[in-house]
Amino acid sequence: MSLSGTFARIVALIGAAALQWRRLQGAAPEPAWGSAPVVPAAKPQGALPTLKMPSARGWSAGQIPVAAPGLKVNAFATGLQHPRWIEVLPDGGVLVAESNQVPGPVRNVFGYAMQATMRRASALGVSANRITLFRDADGDGVAERRNVFMEGLNQPFGMALVGDTFYVGNTDGVVAFPYVAGADRITAPGKKLVSFKPGGHWTRSLLPSPDGRKLYAGVGSLTNIADTGFEAEQGRAAIYELDLADGSSRIFAGGLRNAVGMAWEPQTGVLWTVVNERDGLGDETPPDYLTSVQDGGFYGWPYCYWGQTVDDRVPQDPAAVARAITPDYALGGHTASLGLCWMPAGTLPGFPDGMAIGQHGSWNRSTLSGYKVVFVPFANGRPCGPARDILSGFLAPDEKESYGRPVGVTLGPDGSLLVADDVGDVIWRVTGA
Repeated sequence: MSLSGTFARIVALIGAAALQWRRLQGAAPEPAWGSAPVVPAAKPQGALPTLKMPSARGWSAGQIPVAAPGLKVNAFATGLQHPRWIEVLPDGGVLVAESNQVPGPVRNVFGYAMQATMRRASALGVSANRITLFRDADGDGVAERRNVFMEGLNQPFGMALVGDTFYVGNTDGVVAFPYVAGADRITAPGKKLVSFKPGGHWTRSLLPSPDGRKLYAGVGSLTNIADTGFEAEQGRAAIYELDLADGSSRIFAGGLRNAVGMAWEPQTGVLWTVVNERDGLGDETPPDYLTSVQDGGFYGWPYCYWGQTVDDRVPQDPAAVARAITPDYALGGHTASLGLCWMPAGTLPGFPDGMAIGQHGSWNRSTLSGYKVVFVPFANGRPCGPARDILSGFLAPDEKESYGRPVGVTLGPDGSLLVADDVGDVIWRVTGA
């Protein structure tokens, strides 16, 4: 074993000992879910936060996720390289962004162990930096045609087609490319509309407004809780609004540690997002969340969480805390809820109107959470009941390995639900049984 491997093993053993000590402190808290969750009091974990992540195994031949009763799942596309996000073109083509987090500077022992663990879990490494196009010409639910749609990008994630312009959310900014209807490839140079600082939470999700005049982009924080100072976080932890007519941009809402998936609730026309909350305060503290997004709203990061619960690890700003908005719906602690799409009633049998959410899964709690696709029902523009599973079975029962990790979710060209799985390197298709 190499010196670096030995060092990582030692750190992992120390982390395992710390994890066991925390387990002995008491029973695991109840999951923090729903519109009125019970969020346990913070238990700061100090310099060695919980570090637990399963090794990436992938799916064996013939193995598939577990679909909820009344549903079935099949592989729409396979053989990808870390597929993260999905966009469906008007002509039925399915675009998949293939990208990964790349190693950054290591600041301490925990950072070193974190990177070693993320590599083992296939969450850190070489980024393909491309978008691949799939077509299911015969309508059997399996793509038989594939080709490279774009390449040479910079950690592409969000995609959006508005008129004859195709937008890509690279980690360092939003780029616009000319698009010809029915095209199987874009090779023309793009024009950068806005620049973002790369690093840290690197994904840049995109969502056009229903009228096609605006484009919204999620930009996560650099660090967990402004660990390297507030200056480094300027312009981050926010959702941006880009005016596509005049090229201007502004922060639409802030205090969102890592807002990834976004979707419109069609009855009210309100923007919703899923947000990954901070680490180091306990298994369920604070929960990740689904929330409506108010223009000019502030959601607490880094000063406070779940409304106005102060995080005393951070130098405080009482005025910012006083205006922090409580999120709408808790999604459990550290579930890494990334994907989000509106799913109309009837998309899947037995499911009403609501939001489908891809939960990538935790790495930082004693009992792992997430690793599934869930559904939150809506009525009158609001969440109206408990969440239910759409897909599960991505995690081995002993939590030591993951077969897959869900990320992006969207409606397929045939009305199915498509799910990107960046460990299984698959796009899953969910329909009625």
